[in-house]
This record gives sequence, C-alpha cells and structure tokens, in this order.
Amino acid sequence: MSLKYFHLVFLAIATLADAAFWAWLHFMPEDASAAGTLYLKPYAGWLCLILLAYSTFYLTQKMRTIVV
Repeated sequence: MSLKYFHLVFLAIATLADAAFWAWLHFMPEDASAAGTLYLKPYAGWLCLILLAYSTFYLTQKMRTIVV
C-alpha cells in the first residue's frame, strides 16, 4: 500500500472515529458528563467538519499531484 492510499485509509478511520465520539457526546450526554468529556463536544464537531473538508480537498486536488 502506497503512502497516498494509506493517507486515505487514515483519513477515513480518523473521520469515523471522531464522528462516533461526537455522536456519543451528543446522544449520551449523561455518560459523557460522568466521564468528564462533555466539554469536548464542540471541538469534536468542528474537527469532524475539518476532517471532511480536508478529505474532500485531498481527493479532488492533492492526490492527483502526488507521484509515488
């Protein structure tokens, strides 16, 4: 697996993990509060949006210019 395709796999896993973390914070606030992580909810949401934007940029622009 080349580095550029590993980057795609890493972006997919990171985006899914962050989206799952945000969903846990959003739909189970009692458990998140008990764990002391409820304050991370806006950061997790913004990070998910940033990862989606970067993934789109990488797929449409950057991936074509990388020569392996």
